[in-house]
Amino acid sequence: MIIEKDALDAFNERFRVKHARQLARLEEELSDKGIRTQVLINRLQDFQVAIPSWALGTGGTRFGRFPGGGEPGNLEQKIEDIGLLHALNRSSGRISLHIPWDIPEDAARIRNQAAAFGIRFDAVNSNTFQDQPGQELSYKFGSLSHTAPAVRRQAVEHNLEVIRHGMALGSKALSLWLSDGSCFPGQQNFAGAFNRTLESLQAIYEALPEDWQFLVEYKPYEPNFYSTVIQDWGTSHLFCTKLGEKANVLVDLGHHLPNTNLEQIVGILINERKLGGFHFNDSRYGDDDLTVGSIRPYLLFLIFNELVDGIRLAGGDSNAYAWMIDASHNVKDPLEDLLQSVEAILIAYAQALLIDREALAVAQQENDAVGAQQLLQDAFRTDVRPLVREAMLRSGGALDPIGLFRELNIRRRLIEERGMSSQATGL
Repeated sequence: MIIEKDALDAFNERFRVKHARQLARLEEELSDKGIRTQVLINRLQDFQVAIPSWALGTGGTRFGRFPGGGEPGNLEQKIEDIGLLHALNRSSGRISLHIPWDIPEDAARIRNQAAAFGIRFDAVNSNTFQDQPGQELSYKFGSLSHTAPAVRRQAVEHNLEVIRHGMALGSKALSLWLSDGSCFPGQQNFAGAFNRTLESLQAIYEALPEDWQFLVEYKPYEPNFYSTVIQDWGTSHLFCTKLGEKANVLVDLGHHLPNTNLEQIVGILINERKLGGFHFNDSRYGDDDLTVGSIRPYLLFLIFNELVDGIRLAGGDSNAYAWMIDASHNVKDPLEDLLQSVEAILIAYAQALLIDREALAVAQQENDAVGAQQLLQDAFRTDVRPLVREAMLRSGGALDPIGLFRELNIRRRLIEERGMSSQATGL
């Protein structure tokens, strides 16, 4: 399904006067502070967030899944859906594949299809947390950390296969989340599991192309509820340090214990040049993976306060890190959920760009806690949505992506095209 330019232009025209008025007010406010809005808009236009191939269908829990119809039934349809998102917001120009859920049978054709929508392939993701149909050996008691060498070899070979698929698609990173761990005390020797995992990771690392990154994710619990081999950012950092310069930590906002200071973790990883990627989501209690910014928007802003420094250290390239959305949407239309998430990310980024970093540095040096807080909250409380809309508009997107999505009845049209029973691959 293609969004016709005439329909997009007609939609934008109805809101153009109101938008111009709101943007002018904001520009005047920011100009008084010495902030050039053109610079901010350019940076927002450059920012691209990867959409994971598994996020385009209705999510679910261990108790049930409630598909909404019109879901993409294959990789080609998933690329079409990301093309729709990108046409609406012009900030979703990346796709992150999960193997084996989405294996490109004809890599050249898939790559060309994505390019036609202006989409590039971001990190490819392996899967050793599930047993796949026809799999010879089980991962019930671990994969890269398993006590049996044959199981570890199988898990390593799967990751090497994922690298080969990624190379064919033009990807430059392998993302790995390891669910290995134990459920009961005494079940596993901690040091032994760590050493076996390191040996497996080294085998994967050695197979990486020179211009690739190895993104190592972490998670404190689930599916194992006593221990997890890569349970926190420190363990991931330790593995990455032992592996080499191409290995970097991948931070998932949902993969932390309650009240963890996430922005401090991000700041330290940036300082150590070991932040490789980011999975955006939100949570209320634990690893809920809710819509980005739906629960803790101020936390997202504080994280971007650190990420702006990281982008500066990367030479100003906002896509130096692997940005991706990793959220579940059990009761929402998945495409609307993704549009909301991308907008929340852009808003937090824009707010963080407003911070007077020189004044903040002075307040920090002088231990002025009140002054530092005022600087942050002044930026956070600024309504930057006109900047985000202008960035989308100038890039050829919609002033209100969800509004246009609904006005064009896109979900209904997808159901007519694919049927009510179509379900996306993945969890």
